[in-house]
Amino acid sequence: MLGVVAKQLKSHPALIPLFIFIGGGATMSMMYLARLALKNPDVSWDRKNNPEPWNNLQPTHQYKLFTVNMDYAKLKKDRPDF
Repeated sequence: MLGVVAKQLKSHPALIPLFIFIGGGATMSMMYLARLALKNPDVSWDRKNNPEPWNNLQPTHQYKLFTVNMDYAKLKKDRPDF
């Protein structure tokens, strides 16, 4: 299979950037999906010991992609206790 692709790329070198960008996009999308599956607090991989992980969130804990220099412990609580 790789021999056929290498033969095509030798005869059509303008296709090399196409394969690079499509491969990079596929890799980045798979990495993002893996990040969502592993780091998202709404995903439960262990249904027996922790069936509802979103109920264990602490009010001061923030799940964000980028951090902001802000003290979340001083913010008022805007959600009910269950």
